[in-house]
Amino acid sequence: MKKALCVKVRKNLGEKTIKTLSILNLINRDLKVKKAGDFLFVPIIVKPDSRHLSALKEEIGEFKLCESSFSERKKRLDLSEIASRHLPSHLVSYFPRSFDIIGHIAIIEVPPKLRRYEDRVGRIILEAHKNVRTVLAKAGAIRGTYRLRRFRVIAGLEETETLHREHGCRFLLDPTKVYFSPRLSFEHNRVASLVREGETVIDMFAGIGPFSILIAKKVSDVKVYAIDINPFAVKYLNVNISLNSVEDKVTPILGDAREVVSRKLLRSADRVIMNLPERSDKYLDVACEALKPEGGIIHYYQFLKGRDSIREIEKKVVDIVRESGKRECIVKYSRFVKEVAPYTWQAVFDLKVA
Repeated sequence: MKKALCVKVRKNLGEKTIKTLSILNLINRDLKVKKAGDFLFVPIIVKPDSRHLSALKEEIGEFKLCESSFSERKKRLDLSEIASRHLPSHLVSYFPRSFDIIGHIAIIEVPPKLRRYEDRVGRIILEAHKNVRTVLAKAGAIRGTYRLRRFRVIAGLEETETLHREHGCRFLLDPTKVYFSPRLSFEHNRVASLVREGETVIDMFAGIGPFSILIAKKVSDVKVYAIDINPFAVKYLNVNISLNSVEDKVTPILGDAREVVSRKLLRSADRVIMNLPERSDKYLDVACEALKPEGGIIHYYQFLKGRDSIREIEKKVVDIVRESGKRECIVKYSRFVKEVAPYTWQAVFDLKVA
């Protein structure tokens, strides 16, 4: 038995708690979750900071931080152990500690020191993760109107189309043709959980539909307009709408969000989602125009660089809304979503516009 900090919740919240702690990278996977009476005790690796606590409260409501004793899990062979069998000993420490898995595909950034051994890096991942059949190495930054990245297949099959599961939804996609980040899983669920019955939602940069489809699955009476400019994204969006049986709730639209809203969707939405962090400020005016006359909510995403503070960006965003949309605006919620590069973060701002 080993003592550890943990999150105590009622059993009926156990699955949601474990999933949320996993997304926040807080769960201690070396220890077993413990049941006692009507409660679960989920071990964590560090004390949650204020942002973690806010996310936990929003996702699961009532919980308690405490300390308890846990049984240890049987140790599995970890990546560094496998890497030590395939790589020169002086290079093992350079092996990446984290990477994304989308369906059967692992996506990895190969450090320069391991570039000449990237085929071995791929084989290590295949050995460690039996569900992975293809390993892609990043071969450039995300760029262009469609937000695409170049990849190299370094191990396994050449198949880049895959079926990814998230929050009970199924998504068919090809990461070489469309943008998708599994690291936004928590954010997809957070936003979907805020949507109320009877709302009309405009997802301005919908991609393959992770926000739109999850909203439609969670809310009985909702209308979602899912817009994207990438024809491959809309192709997969159509497939995923059918896969998840939400044809009566989600309307896919191919086109530039500004043109689509101006032509078809002015003053129609209760809620607008703007997951285009590199250029979202250029579309805030049209997001305001998409809201109903009485106002609504905008989920606005933006990159923060260097010494940008989240409070400074909040002020700038409010000013942009007031100047471009001629509407009043307050920030209801904000947080860092993920780090996307050294000293660069993606942040979300939930704006109430009236």
